[in-house]
Amino acid sequence: MRKTVALAAVLVAIAGSTALPAPAGAATYPNPGTVTGSVGVHDPGIVKRTDGTYLIPYTGNNIVLKTSSDRTAFRDAGAAFPGGAPWTTAYTGGSASLWAPDISYRGGKYLMYYAASTFGSNHSAIFLATSTTGNPGTWTNNGLVIESNTANNYNAIDPNLYVDPSGRWWLTFGSFWSGIQQIELSPSTGKPLNGTIRNVAGRGGGPIEAPFLFKHGSYYYLYVSFDYCCRGAASTYRIMVGRATSPNGPFVDKNGTRMTSGGGSEILAGHGAYHGPGGQSVFTDSDADVLVYHYYNDQGASRLGINLLGYDSAGWPYVY
Repeated sequence: MRKTVALAAVLVAIAGSTALPAPAGAATYPNPGTVTGSVGVHDPGIVKRTDGTYLIPYTGNNIVLKTSSDRTAFRDAGAAFPGGAPWTTAYTGGSASLWAPDISYRGGKYLMYYAASTFGSNHSAIFLATSTTGNPGTWTNNGLVIESNTANNYNAIDPNLYVDPSGRWWLTFGSFWSGIQQIELSPSTGKPLNGTIRNVAGRGGGPIEAPFLFKHGSYYYLYVSFDYCCRGAASTYRIMVGRATSPNGPFVDKNGTRMTSGGGSEILAGHGAYHGPGGQSVFTDSDADVLVYHYYNDQGASRLGINLLGYDSAGWPYVY
């Protein structure tokens, strides 16, 4: 599952030119852009704060935070819940490790959806926390959003909030089982608006997780991770995408295969010394749309990956 075990080179090259590079083929995927400082992460979320700095929460004990002033040099910033999160331990078997935080800024506050579970289990839950600053120790527990158990054919982990142009809130989530699900949330509470759960992607029980919904132009792009994380340099995670003209799908890949039938177009996979990229988030910065993810180095440590996204003539994203 998506969880803990436990740009300068690219950006400088781009900065001098307004022309985007051609889409990369599988054999020529770009390396992660240069990042410095404290770059050990897993399942990174990201938000650009109101002061222009970047905040990355990621999988770890009590949700770990990193900050950066320039999207290149990162430093440790402590834990979101330095006193612990006892409301989650019924799902974690007592572990402090919390997974795959998704962060955004809405209505004058930061919202963070995150998951609590144990490896291989769908006795899982997604929780919501809010903060006016995003700083460690300032996060308020807003409680349970959705849970799953062995009677369900889905797994309530890997949350991602998307607010569509009409103001409706959608939480996309899921891992293995029947795949990626979506529920509508109340904008006033951040909790489910009704009991409807929609399946938007799946691989017949195979490895798919880490959904992230993002709009560019007239399309809604659903990014997911296929295959396996958490195996160090042997990890086979890879980043896939499909798109739709509605935030609810149906999402299809470049061949027209629906993501509910196993479809997905690969945009980044392991290559060279960079293994198992996935656990991705996407956001729009002042220079481009940005893909943020983790990968494993040859020593098996998970590291922060940051690249930019371009779009080909047909509107499909590619990494550069």
